[in-house]
Amino acid sequence: MQDAVEHALSQIAGEKLSVTCAGRTDRGVHARAQVVHFDTRVQRPESAWVRGVNALLPDSVAVLWSRAVPDEFHARFSAFARTYRYELLNRPVRPALASSQLGWFHLPLDVERMREAAALLVGEHDFSAFRSSECQAKSPVRRIHEFSVARSGERIDFVVRANAFLHHMVRNIAGLLLAVGRHEAPPEWAREVLEGRDRTRGAATAPAAGLYLLAVRYPAAFDLPAPEQAVFTG
Repeated sequence: MQDAVEHALSQIAGEKLSVTCAGRTDRGVHARAQVVHFDTRVQRPESAWVRGVNALLPDSVAVLWSRAVPDEFHARFSAFARTYRYELLNRPVRPALASSQLGWFHLPLDVERMREAAALLVGEHDFSAFRSSECQAKSPVRRIHEFSVARSGERIDFVVRANAFLHHMVRNIAGLLLAVGRHEAPPEWAREVLEGRDRTRGAATAPAAGLYLLAVRYPAAFDLPAPEQAVFTG
């Protein structure tokens, strides 16, 4: 995605541009509300940075809006909260057309147990047990503000909002919740893994296909469009 956006922006600007993203997404992970910033002295109307850039992007990527921001704005470091959603299909038969857009588990899952486990992770903690070995963050401490687990028909959504996330943090948590949901471990295991701060004591990492960066929040002073409103239920 980043390469495609940089190429399209550079074509519109007539000079080589590079972007900084609000959050890193692995291959196979999706973003509904990624925010990027770039520096340029070139003057173009906002329509050029939106419709013009979109005309040069692949079908899987689209610019929704553009704003001029103060020099102190930074797509990553100015953000104070990020929301991710992990979408899981829970039925005996695997997905077909949506196979690259959903996680999947074939046996029934206990949503109430997963909800109990997720609640134990809310707050400020050392999330070393849920970071990948490739994570480059200086500190493993993060604050989860809200975490919901909700079923709608055959789909289960995990929605989590935090000040920031570690590499693979959401997918590793989703993997743990799946283990709890299929009765391989009690909900209290979430606290045990968290306090152990050892990634090897956790569950397998959930597949990337079901993960979405849903919203990034910035201080009101930057006057950016409001992100998608994530609904937290139960």
